Amino acid sequence: MTSFWSYWIIILTTITIVGITWLLLANRKGTSRASGEETTGHVYDGIEELDNPLPAWWFYMFLITIVFSIGYLIAYPGMGNFKGLLGWTEIGQYEASVEKADAKFRHMRDKYLALPVTEIASDPVVLKMGQRMFANNCAQCHGADAKGRYGFPNLTDNDWLYGSTVDEIKTTITAGRRGAMPAWGEVIKDKGVKETTAYIMSLSGREGNAADIAAGETVYKTYCAACHQADGTGNKAMGAPNLANGIWLYGGSAEQISQTIHSGRNGVMPAHESTLSEDKIHILTAYVYSLSQGR
Repeated sequence: MTSFWSYWIIILTTITIVGITWLLLANRKGTSRASGEETTGHVYDGIEELDNPLPAWWFYMFLITIVFSIGYLIAYPGMGNFKGLLGWTEIGQYEASVEKADAKFRHMRDKYLALPVTEIASDPVVLKMGQRMFANNCAQCHGADAKGRYGFPNLTDNDWLYGSTVDEIKTTITAGRRGAMPAWGEVIKDKGVKETTAYIMSLSGREGNAADIAAGETVYKTYCAACHQADGTGNKAMGAPNLANGIWLYGGSAEQISQTIHSGRNGVMPAHESTLSEDKIHILTAYVYSLSQGR
């Protein structure tokens, strides 16, 4: 926060507290008055409003509230950039809570860390912990059901960009992945994009213009086969998807495939090694691994 806004908050807060205190004390009446002795002058339907003081307990409650607010603003942050005498911060409280929870459950996670992922992937306790970690760290992209969405892979099927072994999944979670499909529009032009689209669609059994498919095969073998293989089955080592199984990360319509070829795609799976400890990554790996087992 800049100095201007810090002083702005301090001045407004101070004026508010002083103003409320003055208003309370200025309207304080020392003794109670009997009904009908003095009124405010307001009359409605024959009913007059008496000008009696606040009850003592109410008046002192307001005073206590004002004193408490001043004490609070001295102890805790609230007056602009002033951090408070106690040095409390939301981040500090959060980190202390996380540290306390980690210490409490560390022994349990360490127990699972010593076991193979394939062994703990069916443990209900591990899956419950893994599901919560997934909800906090992965569901924003892959969905709460892990079935993915446009641009984010489905983790419950058997189609994996970078492989579905335990080591491959753990590497993906730990170090992240960065996929890049280069743009070919300027190289093969609109005609080449149209023909290549027809050929790629034919790889998954869809019909198209025979001439376009034949011409697209030549373009494909020249520019695409190096990554996606000659038969279109992809290359997990490079993160090049399988184009022959009918599963599409960015959509499988002719328009969507053409857009991918023409303009390229860039996908980023963030690394979690700086946010999740080794034991948590191990448990999360077990959960993700379990999602596609038996499919």
